[in-house]
Amino acid sequence: MSEPPASSPVPPPRGARRGPAALTLPGDPPGGRRAAWMWGIGVAVYFVAVIFRTSLGVAGLDAQERFHVDASALSTFSILQLLVYAGMQIPVGLLVDHLGTKKVLVLGTVLFTLGQAGFAFSPSYAAALASRALLGCGDAMTFISVLRLGTRWFPARRAPMIAQIAALFGMAGNLVSTVVIARTLHGLGWSATFAGSALAGVVVLVLLLLFLKDHPEGHEPPPRTERGGLGLRHVRRQIAATWREPGTRLGMWVHFTTQFPGMVFLLLWGLPFLVEAQGRSRADAGELLTLVVLSNMVVGLVFGQVIARHHAARLPLALGTAGATALLWAAAIAWPGAHDPTWLLVTLCAVLGACGPASMVGFDFARPANPPARQGTASGIVNIGGFTASMATLLAVGVLLDATGDNFRIAFASVFVLEALGVTQILRLRARTAQRERDHVVASKVEAVHVPV
Repeated sequence: MSEPPASSPVPPPRGARRGPAALTLPGDPPGGRRAAWMWGIGVAVYFVAVIFRTSLGVAGLDAQERFHVDASALSTFSILQLLVYAGMQIPVGLLVDHLGTKKVLVLGTVLFTLGQAGFAFSPSYAAALASRALLGCGDAMTFISVLRLGTRWFPARRAPMIAQIAALFGMAGNLVSTVVIARTLHGLGWSATFAGSALAGVVVLVLLLLFLKDHPEGHEPPPRTERGGLGLRHVRRQIAATWREPGTRLGMWVHFTTQFPGMVFLLLWGLPFLVEAQGRSRADAGELLTLVVLSNMVVGLVFGQVIARHHAARLPLALGTAGATALLWAAAIAWPGAHDPTWLLVTLCAVLGACGPASMVGFDFARPANPPARQGTASGIVNIGGFTASMATLLAVGVLLDATGDNFRIAFASVFVLEALGVTQILRLRARTAQRERDHVVASKVEAVHVPV
């Protein structure tokens, strides 16, 4: 006997249809080994995309030497990549809702593989920028697709844990960047390292084409009631309806507030800060960046378990992470000595590891606020938040470093401006979102009671 949909607050009424015929109705997919295999293919694509996305983080100083650029120009690499990524989120969400996961993932894999290969052989700064933009475009198509794949193959009650595990594998990709690519870069050189890593994109592309399916048999999405496909009118209605939900907006601001400090540190400025401002060796800096990644993986598992069991823990976890991050960030840049003590840098990196898992909480606000047909669009709006904040901070840090003669204390203080903005918006939207979620529960109960027998 199939289970009732996990999203339903009450069991189906007596007399509701059960058995094989019920499999064609909207409801929770069964999960199981095949679901894990299909979802694992999507996660493998995301894993490779994160390796490519974060590979510049360990190659920042090498990129400065290779392309003869200053700090502002170096930050442009990551800013452009994130600009493309953030700008693509809503279009990608619409594409996932309209075309399905497989087609979007295939397109994304082709683009980010070409971008990584192009970066390996770019003869100039302009060509390298174009390659990172192409990579960012492909990367933008991965995470939303993986989230959608999880909701299509697993019961809704597992959604928080599935999302955190997906993010965990993404951080494993970051770990590959900080450990493997950092070493091969200095052993094999620039072109061999980036071209060799691009082969991983070819491998996951083959897996996608041969094996991936969008959903299990008998759990096809309901047919669309609207015509017009991705016409302008439909797109505007889809975005407007998704944005009207306070849960969508709260999810975006949670993502905005919690993700960017860890992202900025790992993606570009952590290594220069640790080496140039803190006097650490590259090996020591690499170990501290690895600690951020390991902390992220552990905290992600804990947050996923907690939220799956205690839905009310979402906001305390997000705000607690933002507060702890601000406290440790302030301590690190305000330390009176020339260099921070090791224990402080270790604590900072451990806390920064919680930023990624906390940002995933944003999706847990948007998911219950939107119907299945808008899940991709809602995820896209949420995902814009953190990457927009990261992009703004990357730019601010680069400009302030050039303006102040590489004063990281002043440059890193820009983080507090965006954190204050994000926390203000979270506090403004939390009551409205909670009331809306209560209304959804009441409406679901009423609907279940009136199901015809």
